[in-house]
Amino acid sequence: MLNRRDLLTRGVAGSALLLTPSQLFAELLRDRSAQVSGRPWLAAALKAERWLAASAQPGPKGIAWPADPTVPGSVSTDLYNGMAGVVLFYLELHNATKDANALRMARGGADYLLATLPDEPGETPMGLYTGLAGTAVVLGIAHQVTKDERYQVGVRKILALIARAARPVGAGVEWNQSTDIISGSAGIGLMLLTLGNDNRAVAQTLAIGAGHRLIERAQSTDEGLSWLIQPGMPRNYPNFSHGTAGVSFYLALLSETSRTKEHLDAALAGERWLRSRMTTTPGGGRMVYHSAPGNEQIFYLSWCHGPPGTARLYRVLARVTGDAAWEQRVDELATAVRDMKVPERSPGFWNNISQCCGNCGVSEFFIGLHRRDQRAGHLTFAEQVAHDTLARATAEGDGLKWIQAEHRVRPELLVAQTGLMQGAAGVGLAMLHLDGAREGRAPVVKLPDNPF
Repeated sequence: MLNRRDLLTRGVAGSALLLTPSQLFAELLRDRSAQVSGRPWLAAALKAERWLAASAQPGPKGIAWPADPTVPGSVSTDLYNGMAGVVLFYLELHNATKDANALRMARGGADYLLATLPDEPGETPMGLYTGLAGTAVVLGIAHQVTKDERYQVGVRKILALIARAARPVGAGVEWNQSTDIISGSAGIGLMLLTLGNDNRAVAQTLAIGAGHRLIERAQSTDEGLSWLIQPGMPRNYPNFSHGTAGVSFYLALLSETSRTKEHLDAALAGERWLRSRMTTTPGGGRMVYHSAPGNEQIFYLSWCHGPPGTARLYRVLARVTGDAAWEQRVDELATAVRDMKVPERSPGFWNNISQCCGNCGVSEFFIGLHRRDQRAGHLTFAEQVAHDTLARATAEGDGLKWIQAEHRVRPELLVAQTGLMQGAAGVGLAMLHLDGAREGRAPVVKLPDNPF
C-alpha cells in the first residue's frame, strides 16, 4: 500500500513514467479533451470518477457503491461514508459537464436509495450524516436536478418516517441520545428546516420541538451554554460536528423559522462559551481545541473539529442578527488555518485529505469565503490545498483514489474509500467546486449545514 507521499506510479494516461505532483498537475492542465482543456480541477474530478465508476455495483435496485471497494459487501446508504455521497458527486459532475452518463450514474444511485427505504422507522438511524435525514437531502437534490417526482415522493416518505420516529421528551422531541450535527437532533433539525415544504407544519413543529429539547440538554456555565454529544460522554467536543458550535448553528438557523427569541439567545450563549475556549494564533487567528479534558493542546483544522466547521456558526449569526461584525470571527478562523500552516503537517492535521478532517474540508471553506467576498486570495489558498490533495493521490487503472487514515489515533489503518466525508466522492466534489469557482458556475450540491 502506497505511502501518502509516494509519487504516482502511473500518469493520467496510465503510462509507466513516475510522475511528481507538479507533473501530474501539468498533465491535468494539458488534458486534450475539449471539455476539460485548461481546467485541471475538472480533469482531476473526472479521474476520481473513473475510479468510482470502476467500483460501482449495478443491480435490480439501481447502482450501489461499497464504502471500501476491496470489501464489496461494505455498501451503506448514509451520507458520511456511504453511497449517498457518491450520488451527490455525480449530480455535481452533471452540473459541471451536462454529461448524460454522469446523470445516469446519479439516477442509478438515487434509485438504489429509494428502493432501500424502510417502510417503518424501526431501528433505522435518522441522522443527517448517519441515516435517513441525509438520504432525504440527497433525494431532494436529485429531484431538483432531474425533476423526477419519484425522488420527491421518497423525501415525503422519509419525512413521515422521521415524524413517526420522533420521541416526545421534556419540552420537545428527540430521535436518539445524540445532540449533534452528525447523528443527532441538530442535524435532523437542519434537514427538517431545509426539506419540510411538502408538510411544512409538521416539519416546523418537529424542528422547533428539537430546538426546545436541545436547550433543555444544554450545560449551563458562567461563560454560557455548551452541549455534550450525549449524556454521560466523558469528553466535551466543542466544535462543529459533535459539539456546541454545531448545536448553536442549528439553534441560530431555527430562530429564523420559529421567530423565538429563546432559540437565538441559546445560540448566542453557546457562542459565548465557545469564545471562552478560543486560542489566538500568531497572525491574529482564533481556533478552539479538539476536546476536553485531555486534548486541549490538539487543534484539528478542518470541518469536524476545526475552524472551517466552527466558522459556519459565525456566518449564520451574521445573517440572522443582521450584524456583519460576526464575519470578523469567520475571518479570524480562516486566519488560524493559515497560521497553522495547512496543508503542511501539524498536530491535528494528519494523513487525511477528506471533507471531514482534512484538505477538502479546508478547500471547501476557502471556496465558500471566495463566494462570500470574491477575494482572489481565498481561491488561491483553496487551490494550494487542492494541489496537496492531488499530490497524495494514487493511480489505479485510469482513475485516481486517495489512501488515507480516517482516524488520527489509528494512523496504520489506511483505506481508499468512495464516500463523501472520507473518500473520493468528497475529493471529486471539492475539485468540482474549485472548477465552478474558476468558471463562475454555481454549485447544485448545497448541504443544509453549509451557510456559504
